[in-house]
Amino acid sequence: MSFNLTAVVLAGAFVILMQAGFALVATGLCRAKNAAQVISMNLLIFVLSVLGFWGCGSAFLSGGWFGALGVPDSQWAIHLFGHPFGLMGTHGFFLSPSGADQAVYALFFLQAVMISLAAVIPAGVMAERWKLANLVLYGMLAAALPLAVFGHWVWGGGWLAQLGQNLGLGHGFVDFAGSSVVHAAGGMIGLMGAIALGPRLGKYARDGRPRPIAGHNLVYVVVGSLLLAAGWFGFNIGPSLFAAESRAPLIAVNTMLASVAGAAVAGAWVTVKFRRPDPSMVCNGLLAGLVAISASCPFVNPVGAVITGAVAGFLVVYAVLFFEGTMKVDDPMGALSVHGVGGVWGVFSLGLLADGSFGANWNGVQDKAGVSGAFATVFGGPANDWGQLLAQIIGALSCLVFFGLAAWLWFKVSNRIVPLRTRREDELGGLDLPEVGAECYPDFHLTDKGSSRPE
Repeated sequence: MSFNLTAVVLAGAFVILMQAGFALVATGLCRAKNAAQVISMNLLIFVLSVLGFWGCGSAFLSGGWFGALGVPDSQWAIHLFGHPFGLMGTHGFFLSPSGADQAVYALFFLQAVMISLAAVIPAGVMAERWKLANLVLYGMLAAALPLAVFGHWVWGGGWLAQLGQNLGLGHGFVDFAGSSVVHAAGGMIGLMGAIALGPRLGKYARDGRPRPIAGHNLVYVVVGSLLLAAGWFGFNIGPSLFAAESRAPLIAVNTMLASVAGAAVAGAWVTVKFRRPDPSMVCNGLLAGLVAISASCPFVNPVGAVITGAVAGFLVVYAVLFFEGTMKVDDPMGALSVHGVGGVWGVFSLGLLADGSFGANWNGVQDKAGVSGAFATVFGGPANDWGQLLAQIIGALSCLVFFGLAAWLWFKVSNRIVPLRTRREDELGGLDLPEVGAECYPDFHLTDKGSSRPE
């Protein structure tokens, strides 16, 4: 089998641009006194997660799939009911067995930059109080261990992908470009980290009411969101260059439609609720639409893409208010709502809206039509498949439980090695100099309207 490896590398390069976009959004939504520390966190996680993925993450994730690229398969599995349920790959540590196989290198490059995005999401959720030294420990292990293992379950022929063959549930759990593997996973890690850290100083009044802590640069937020949107075409199209290159134009169209539908609905809904079109919420709607369509981009038609994005835009507004007001979880970026909620909706939407026009042999299931959702016939599909929706529900719950437990354990253990939270006096004065020894705005006198207020 031949692949357009140059196009794969270019798609991966576009995904790296998403790191720049995420860094801009995170920095813009945080206060000026912490700008250097926040953007340094994003940079360090990219660097460390790629190295960790090279060391063992790639082997854990893709060990069972290298056979498709000319390298022997290797997968650790348990056997239940006479069927194998794959848990992780065991082949390809440090890329050592790949030799000169250029397809393996291309696969590694694309997966490394995609998984690094999952690793960086918690940096936005936990911003302005996460100690940099603790983040370094996290960055070295997150992409190498839990993200790679769950990635194998979905993308490496693991037990979730095998639900179709082993239990007859549709085509098994399907997540084309990472609504769960990247986004819901990163969101769940961030949720557990934010709970472990607690809110920023001054975020909540004595009676529990949340106080707004405004970010310092809305221009960064908008430009960063658009940069993310541009890079997302590489993110969603990249996997198709191995699996379905002919679907690339449809993937591009669906990605664009879902993003603008999410932005439009979020902007309209926040205007109805608060009588003002909050630009940051419009950006959140744009990104939530992109997160949601990542799972289903080659499996739905454009109408399904618009529905996927519109629902994501609607959900993100409520989710931001729920996490901040009801759960008392301080998330400066709204990343839990964009990536966590948007990611879960994305995998559900595939189980509802996939039209059966593509994926007839997906995950080794060959006795069915293409991947079809519970309402496939509404979108012109040959038959509805409620089993696919059940597989998606199992996959989403597995993602949340696995990463919830793994992150809870990790933050408990790592806090005993290096404190999770920065010192109170550093948080009040600004984290730039104490944490990274540099300031973004050394020529300006900075004011803080958040933590400087009495709690």
